[in-house]
Amino acid sequence: MSEEPGPSGQSQSHSQSQTQSQTQSQPGSSSSSAPTSSSQGSSSGSGTLSSVDTVPVQELQSIPEDEEEVQPQVWGRVIPLVHGLSVLNCVENQYVFGRDQACDYSLKKPIVQQSTHFKSYSKKHFRIFRDENLVYVEDLSGNGTWVDDDEEKIGNGNQRLLSNNSVIALAEQKHQVFMFIDKMGDDQPNLPLEFSKKYHIARKIGTGVCGDVKLAIEKKTCKKVALKTINKHDFPSIGTATRNAEREIETLKKIDHPCLIKTEDFYQTEDSYYIVLEYVEGGELFGRIKAKKQLEENIGKLYFYQMLRAVEYLHNNGIIHRDLKPENVLLASHDDICLIKITDFNQSKILEESSLMKTLCGTPTYLAPEVFTHAATVGYTKAVDYWSLGVLLFICLGGYPPFNSECPTMSVREQIIGGHYRFIQSQWKKVSNEAKDLIRKLLVVDPEKRLSVEEALTHPWLDDDKMRNTADQLMQCEISKKRKAEEAEAAAGEPPSKRKPGP
Repeated sequence: MSEEPGPSGQSQSHSQSQTQSQTQSQPGSSSSSAPTSSSQGSSSGSGTLSSVDTVPVQELQSIPEDEEEVQPQVWGRVIPLVHGLSVLNCVENQYVFGRDQACDYSLKKPIVQQSTHFKSYSKKHFRIFRDENLVYVEDLSGNGTWVDDDEEKIGNGNQRLLSNNSVIALAEQKHQVFMFIDKMGDDQPNLPLEFSKKYHIARKIGTGVCGDVKLAIEKKTCKKVALKTINKHDFPSIGTATRNAEREIETLKKIDHPCLIKTEDFYQTEDSYYIVLEYVEGGELFGRIKAKKQLEENIGKLYFYQMLRAVEYLHNNGIIHRDLKPENVLLASHDDICLIKITDFNQSKILEESSLMKTLCGTPTYLAPEVFTHAATVGYTKAVDYWSLGVLLFICLGGYPPFNSECPTMSVREQIIGGHYRFIQSQWKKVSNEAKDLIRKLLVVDPEKRLSVEEALTHPWLDDDKMRNTADQLMQCEISKKRKAEEAEAAAGEPPSKRKPGP
């Protein structure tokens, strides 16, 4: 732990930026940069030999050099906003603050002890810790810890995300004691101000045809979310979908199904849309198939049944997905038996159809034949999703796409338009005929003759009570989990007098 002298004789009324500037410019302040070569000792040690010493040259070469001292990397700096405390350069993964002298950072300093607030500090009041490139504060106190402008204290045992320049108050909201400076992150440039107030970007987790996806953390709750960014200039539009994006998002927020990623929030600038989405831990179906080569039939059936239920719900609510593929099917956990969640159905509501379909044609593997044969026609039907579901099921069970660039005689587009694919015996020998029959009935070139979602749900392959019971239990568990989270969030927003007493 590295501490420096804190502000000397400065009043708490000074602005936070003044405090930061004054503290960092103090003489003797340590720096996170590596020392210059002039600060190092002699590298050979030969300066200790007198002119009469006779040491052979070959032995001189074997004398070990002084090792350069490795400077610990400073990932954060905690700056006091009250007189009598010192600056902390954070190099360890966590620090506990409190009035107990055994704490990593003790508040028991002569000047601080004279303060009227000192007795209200807990022996262990809070801790700051790092998890990868994110920094959190955990409240350990009885009287409370606050971050920034939050009117409600964090609460004992609860955590908040710290951002660059976050201010920490102790014992009462107005008693601001520390400012945290993030030495590793950035200030999230180019993001909407309202988003940056509420969320912190952690890292990039994916890229799609419509934009990047990043992991973000809600500052107040530490809840993980996914932020999808869509560049407006990539989708020129004169249609109503773009002009009414906010209205469409309000509609999407009402979409609520356990097998669909929830749309949490929405922001936009002149250049981009920012869609805040539910985050799940299990990754993409694409990654699962790639790791396992192909899915066992019973697992593929469990996932596909959930996909059908989700798409059925979308269609009943007037939404055609248009971009169903393994990358847009997410898994709620790393277990084989798990809930699946379809994502990216929101972009079909925000972006104009013709602009979106033109972009998707750049990755045609999952697109229906009519997308190519009726390219100038706006208004594709739900049947485009039926086809994509057939491709998805084929890839899950076979481990390879039915339409691919390895065909020597036809392009992917020609294969799709003609409905040309084959079940390679070595890959399909363990797959039932019923599963292959369902695939054949979904991959029908004529959209009028293609099996619908409702018809697929009644197919003999899915007449499996054990599988359906498992899927229903997974979905019901998700519904219950969301309901509890919503109740907890609603309770947190109520005045303390209206809250139910704890256990």
